[in-house]
Amino acid sequence: MRTLEGKIALVTGASRGVGRGIALGLGEQGATVYVTGRTAVGGLPTTPLPGAVQGTADEVTKLGGRGIAVVCDHQDDSQTRRVVAQIEQDSGRLDILVNNVWGGYEHFWDGTEFWLEKGFWTAPLSRWEAMFQSGVRAHYVTSVIAAPLMVRQESGLIVNVSSDGAEKDDAGVSYGVAKAATDRMVACMAHDLREHNVAAVSLYPGLVRTESVLRAAEHFDLSDSESPQFVGRAVAAMAGDPEVLRRSGQVVRTAELARQYGFTDLDGRQPGDPRTPYGH
Repeated sequence: MRTLEGKIALVTGASRGVGRGIALGLGEQGATVYVTGRTAVGGLPTTPLPGAVQGTADEVTKLGGRGIAVVCDHQDDSQTRRVVAQIEQDSGRLDILVNNVWGGYEHFWDGTEFWLEKGFWTAPLSRWEAMFQSGVRAHYVTSVIAAPLMVRQESGLIVNVSSDGAEKDDAGVSYGVAKAATDRMVACMAHDLREHNVAAVSLYPGLVRTESVLRAAEHFDLSDSESPQFVGRAVAAMAGDPEVLRRSGQVVRTAELARQYGFTDLDGRQPGDPRTPYGH
C-alpha cells in the first residue's frame, strides 16, 4: 500500500537533480506532486543540463502518483503565490512542502573561471546574492505563503533541502553561510509551527548522483553515493510518519533516515556515511 495516497506535495526546483528525485520518491508513494521549475518542455533550459518540469511530472505519474507541472521562477514572489493559490484551488490543502530550489551555481556553466578563485574575496559578490536570493529567501517566501494552508488543517511537513556544507569551514563562505541560515530558519519555523502540529526539518543528502555530479564524475568518488530518488524516499518516509513532529526543528540526514525507516536506494543498498560534502 502506498503511504502517501491522498497527500498533496509541492517540490520546488524539480526540473532535474535532487528536486526531481524528491518528486519521484513522493510519487512512488502515491502523492499528488506539484513540480515547479523554470524550464518547460520545449523551452530554453536555464542550464546546459537536461530536465524540465513536465518531464518530472510525467515520471511522478508513471510511478503511481499524480504529477502536476507548474513553471515558476521562485525569485518572483508573485509566481510563488500563484503556485500556492493553484494548489489551494485544486486541492484545498497542502501536506508536504519541499524547499529545494537553489541558486548560485551558475559559475559552473557560465564560463566563469571559478577554479582561479583563492579565497572568498576573489569570488564575485553576485555569488552571495544568488545563494541568498534564489536559495535562502526562496525557501522563506515559499514557506510563508504555504504555511497558512498547513496551519489551517493542523498538519503538514516542511522540508528545507540543505547540506552539511553548513558545518564545514571549507565549503565556501557564501555556500556555507547560506546553508547555515537555511538550517537556522528551520529551527525557528519549527518553534512557531509546533502548536499547529506542523513539522519543519532541514535535510542533508549525501553525495547525490545528479546530472551535474555525473557530468563531472571523474572528480568524485561515487562508490557510496545516492541517487536523487533516494533523497525522495527519505522525504516520503518522514511524510508518512505519524510521529514526524518529534523531528521538527532538527537537521536530518538521508542515510540515517534510511536506517531508521528501513528504505533503500534504487539498487537495494543503503549508503553508509551520509556526511559527504556538498550533497546539494
